[in-house]
Amino acid sequence: MNRKLIIGTRGSQLAMWQANYIKDRLAAIGLDSELKIIKTQGDIIQHLRLDKLEGKGFFTKELEEELLSGQVDLAVHSHKDIPTINPPGLIIAAVSEREDPSELLIAHRDCVDIKKRLSLKHNATVGTSSNRRKAQLLSLRPDLEFTDLRGNIQTRLQKLRDEKYDAIVLAKAGVTRVGMDLSDFHLEELPPIEVIPAPAQGVLAIQIRESDQELVGLLKQINDEKVAKTIAVERKVLNMFDAGCHAPLGCYCRETEDGKFESWTSIADDNEDFPNRLYLHSDTTEGMAEKIFEKFQKDRKLPSSVFITRDLDENSYLGRFLSKHRINIDARSLIKIYPTINKLDSFILKRADWIFFNSKNAIDHFFKLEPRILKKTKLAVLGRGSEDALRKYDRIADFSGDNLGIKTEDIAKEFARIVDGQTVFIPRAKDSLLSIQKALTENTTVIDMPIYETVLEENINKTNAEVLIFTSPSNVAAYFRDNLIEPGQHIISIGYSTAKAIEDMGLSYTLPFTPDEIGLSEAIFGIDY
Repeated sequence: MNRKLIIGTRGSQLAMWQANYIKDRLAAIGLDSELKIIKTQGDIIQHLRLDKLEGKGFFTKELEEELLSGQVDLAVHSHKDIPTINPPGLIIAAVSEREDPSELLIAHRDCVDIKKRLSLKHNATVGTSSNRRKAQLLSLRPDLEFTDLRGNIQTRLQKLRDEKYDAIVLAKAGVTRVGMDLSDFHLEELPPIEVIPAPAQGVLAIQIRESDQELVGLLKQINDEKVAKTIAVERKVLNMFDAGCHAPLGCYCRETEDGKFESWTSIADDNEDFPNRLYLHSDTTEGMAEKIFEKFQKDRKLPSSVFITRDLDENSYLGRFLSKHRINIDARSLIKIYPTINKLDSFILKRADWIFFNSKNAIDHFFKLEPRILKKTKLAVLGRGSEDALRKYDRIADFSGDNLGIKTEDIAKEFARIVDGQTVFIPRAKDSLLSIQKALTENTTVIDMPIYETVLEENINKTNAEVLIFTSPSNVAAYFRDNLIEPGQHIISIGYSTAKAIEDMGLSYTLPFTPDEIGLSEAIFGIDY
């Protein structure tokens, strides 16, 4: 190609970074290009919320008009800003690799309360104009207040520095790309399986004229086919719900190490509605969007009753999900828990580089011993449930397996890699499985200590609930000692050790992706009746 390509871009620092990144990618395959800055409706109108602007594509329309008129040869967009249907004559010819699609909560340090989820003080004011973010954050923290936030990254951060908000939420990808200095704030990263991002968040799109077939062929060299495959699911979901980027809809799809696919979707009716969430796994991306769409149909029947083997706070995440759908709850623990020690040797804590907790009970019983944990000692947990329990004691986990899923062996493998050659103290239940201990390397010193035990309750009454959630192997043993599964009842196991106990009974079950209340809610929502 002999001509110099003209790249259309918005003029913000982030947009310029993105355009220059693509310019460098084009240069690497021998294509010369220059930038042309174009202002969009979204850049010009700053006083309205995004969902108050008319139509869709208010960050892309003007760039697309320049493409169609031949004033530019390609336009670089944040993929999440593009409507799901291209204007006639335009196509997305290539997409970039995906930057981390996590959300970043940026807060004033004096507004931090690590005892609370998201590390924000009670009734904190959060700046965001995203209905998707607001609905999901409210589901995690109903006490939060929200105020609209517009402008580029620098403008938004300045508004935070001017103390117009206690915290703001930005896409981590944008912050990473422009290299912002955020050292004066407290940062809380929200993984995409916790706060589900906008479809295609973290991906750049190169849009060109469909008739420019020579350029279509050349751009295949910089197209990330794997990313294109997964975000196609996300954007098809967006399209099927006819939702724009201001809708309270999040969807995230990724490919697993074994070549399969998994997705998370969050949809709310409005920005104050408690969102429904779905986790789906599949051998292929074919039909995934259609399955997601089907699960979210308003007339789909959900279970009328749920039994869970632990006490449940009606204001908890799971409690509010069940209340929203008018699902009756039978919540009762089938075991009693007793401490097996009443004092902890301080020498053990001095030796430990890490303390690993595999349950909320382990955390509670450990801290009842009033341990003196050295500052150098790091804390690790299996997932979000234990992570939240740890916050009650003013500690944040240095390692959490929540993004690795529910498979203890995967979490154990990653933890073993991190702590290789160090000393790990594991306070646990008597007779618990030793999955973490078995995964640790020979170079790692393990201090393994049972600090509590479980005793089964007697004469357990059966439940007629349609869904039975078991939260530990002991609860499984207690229930099925006196009862049988009834026709039409569906079992959910909170984790793999519990699942093994259910398998030993010859029963089938569903596993959530994460062993916490969000994972359980996703699993309940995904059951077909």
